[in-house]
Amino acid sequence: MQLSNTDWRDIRGPFDIIGDVHGCADELIELFGRLGYTASLEDNGARVRTGTPPGRRAFFVGDLVDRGPRSLDVVRIVMHMVAKGHAFVVVGNHDNRFMRLLQGRDVKLTHGLGETVNDFSRASEDFRGRTRSFFGALPSHAWLDGGQLAVAHAGVREDMLGRSSDAVYKFGLYGETSGQLDENGLPKRFNWSAHYAGKTCVVYGHTPVAEPEWLNNTLCIDTGCVYGGMLTALRWPEREIVSVLAQATYSQRKRPFGLPPVRPERAP
Repeated sequence: MQLSNTDWRDIRGPFDIIGDVHGCADELIELFGRLGYTASLEDNGARVRTGTPPGRRAFFVGDLVDRGPRSLDVVRIVMHMVAKGHAFVVVGNHDNRFMRLLQGRDVKLTHGLGETVNDFSRASEDFRGRTRSFFGALPSHAWLDGGQLAVAHAGVREDMLGRSSDAVYKFGLYGETSGQLDENGLPKRFNWSAHYAGKTCVVYGHTPVAEPEWLNNTLCIDTGCVYGGMLTALRWPEREIVSVLAQATYSQRKRPFGLPPVRPERAP
């Protein structure tokens, strides 16, 4: 694991923060259109073209890959935008699993990883290597805009802002968990945001919700596009929510939409 700097307070907005894409390239391109960006792939994806509205940059909350139909194209678009200085990304748990697979680690092809492996089977070794390096350098979260904003995949507590450690990285990937699996073989999650009291606004994904709703100065913008929901962006600092509907249901949910429960021993 390569721990990256997370204190980006000198990087200022405006940003368009985009929820979990999970290989939904068509919806991403449509959402870009709503936000004033452009993206296209030519020569079977070998050539990527993107355009960005003046003064704005995209920010992805991670989980670019798995479960959806076009993970390879999503990674191509996002890596191209990052290279041009037009986008930022924090690492998601699915991105991390795929990176570890590319590193030769023993990773089970579950939770949609098999679809990503199939998608990338036609990619060159050079591209796979650049993808591995790209995901390996992503931070667990980013503390931005003079400390007013933080972006994470699954979340970040106030005491973790701007820090880099194994514990902070793991929290960024999975949020607050019990360390046990539920009946579906998924990690048991708890709602860390129910106790958040920080002045920094935290925008995150990971747990699909039907509609984004502010809670204690936090906002989950994973609206389950890959499950037939929506792909959502938050325009910052305007706090305007922009969404597009999924064009299909690409994967079946094992849990209902909605934030997880509060950890029992901390419940009121």
